[in-house]
Amino acid sequence: MQSASESMPSAAEFGAEIMARADAAAAFSEPGDGVTRRFATPEHRKASDLILEWMRDAGMEAWVDGIGNTVGRYEGDRPGLPALMLGSHQDTVQNGGRYDGMLGVIVAIACVKALDARGERLPFAIEVVAFGDEEGLRFGTSLLGSETLAGTFDISELERVDDDAVSLAQAMRDFGLDPAAIPSLARRPEDILAYVETHIEQGPVLEAEGLPLGIVTAIAHSGRLTVGISGTAGHAGTVPMNRRHDALAAACEAVLAIERRCSGIEGLVGTVGKLALAPGAANVIPGEVTFSVDIRAPEGEVRMAAVRDVCGEIEAIGARRGVRVRFSDDHHSAGCVCTPWVMDQLEAAVVAEGIAPRRLPSGAGHDAMAMVDLTAAGMLFVRCTGGVSHRPDEAITAEDAGVAARALLRFVRDFRVEESR
Repeated sequence: MQSASESMPSAAEFGAEIMARADAAAAFSEPGDGVTRRFATPEHRKASDLILEWMRDAGMEAWVDGIGNTVGRYEGDRPGLPALMLGSHQDTVQNGGRYDGMLGVIVAIACVKALDARGERLPFAIEVVAFGDEEGLRFGTSLLGSETLAGTFDISELERVDDDAVSLAQAMRDFGLDPAAIPSLARRPEDILAYVETHIEQGPVLEAEGLPLGIVTAIAHSGRLTVGISGTAGHAGTVPMNRRHDALAAACEAVLAIERRCSGIEGLVGTVGKLALAPGAANVIPGEVTFSVDIRAPEGEVRMAAVRDVCGEIEAIGARRGVRVRFSDDHHSAGCVCTPWVMDQLEAAVVAEGIAPRRLPSGAGHDAMAMVDLTAAGMLFVRCTGGVSHRPDEAITAEDAGVAARALLRFVRDFRVEESR
């Protein structure tokens, strides 16, 4: 009788297929560098169709649900059993990489395919979910797909509009989805045993320590604001420097204030990643500026203190410079601690692959932090080259992808259903 190790594909076999599929999915992108795939777009549709094909090839029943998630189900040793849910997201940031999110989808499908190839059924079902909108690139609706399944999606988000003034609700209808059905998509806790997500680390720790895999312990609290500054536009040659109310100069001072406040506290980070100004002419003093503020920390209290201080300092800058300041709270997500027994089982699978166990937190947000409101949750990190992510040059190795698939398949086969109760 073959051992579990002998009855699964090698890391090289897994890795070759995973990398080829990541390349194939990356072809469905808006024009430009890297991969740009937004929610409810033609690129989303094409990626979903490809994922559906992979899921069905792996022996799953597959469909696109009412919020645009691509879902596959592999029944257990009898129909209708509760499911272990695996997956990640299929959308991307602007000009992102091909592994952030999609790797977790492809690895999960590869594991189910390996089970199906041997006719192997488990005492629970497996569901693989490719969440349609985790990054929130189009509408700022981070975790749309996972919050819907967890039953925590705020229905008022349907009023958000994209850069073309199309509302989220309208975009869903155009995509063939029914916004009114969102509440009915929430899963029941008794039907989902746990959620496990494989994801690139998006940081340098594993590479620095020479490890291909890591077990995630917690996900940081995060939130985004949009700051608007209204000054007075004027001619660049005729308005004296001491009479200007330059919105961009105020914004620049605010950006440096954010950097100062978020430096020096371990785990606290602040980022301004998007800035727009008007009228945007070389010879006109900027009269309007908007910019994003992303602040994250392992502890919610630390993050909220930083947000309060940053907003207070920006208001003070506005008063001193004679410009008006406004804030809008775009999105915030409570961090989470991964479920201890899920971490333990992931660690056992990693060790069985001959890898020293390494537990580490995630500073980036993931669908897992929404899914903890529904079920037990854990994450497996995969080493990425240089810790680079959210860029076209994001990279992993086929060997690491293959080892991740083997570890996840071990976890699935050894998953102890009784501990989820």
